[in-house]
Amino acid sequence: MEEPQRRIRALHTHSTITVYQAYAPEIGLPAVRHGRFPAGWKRDRMTWIKPSFLWMMYRCGWGTKPGQETVLAVEITREGFEWAVRNACLSSYVRGLHPDRSAWQRELKRALARVQWDPERDLHLQPLPRRSLQLGLSGEAVRRYADEWTVSINDVTPLAREIHALVSGGDPHSAAQLLPQERDYPGTDELTTHLRS
Repeated sequence: MEEPQRRIRALHTHSTITVYQAYAPEIGLPAVRHGRFPAGWKRDRMTWIKPSFLWMMYRCGWGTKPGQETVLAVEITREGFEWAVRNACLSSYVRGLHPDRSAWQRELKRALARVQWDPERDLHLQPLPRRSLQLGLSGEAVRRYADEWTVSINDVTPLAREIHALVSGGDPHSAAQLLPQERDYPGTDELTTHLRS
């Protein structure tokens, strides 16, 4: 069987890329109101950003899981996103890509970001054969994400609920029309060479 395709697909402009996160309302709503993450947002822990809207819906259960009721579309600079990907390490050891497990562990410990390639999801949140990038930020990368890269933060919870209602009501065609228009991110192959098995 052919290995699933690893691509970065995202809603993007010439200067920004949109990623998704989900938080409890006490974090998510102030972030939307002020366009910045509030004081209660923890900068000392890893934060995962996801360019795939449907993968975020899988992760947060369409905004119904406890602590993930507010779904955010965070528009960040492409420059910042690409810096994070270039400074990332795979979150798991891959024989042949890393010299050995110890070398991977050293790289992971130093890395300011980490990458997982998880199965992309369809409208029913079932896995697809292609893989979707999840990008975990820590340390300096978290600070840059919050203070330098973020352009805007929007609440897409109503959109998530509308799409979910259409899917649940048996109208996947109308649901698909509302999805963010994600397309291949420019330069994905060059950007992720060090993150492929």
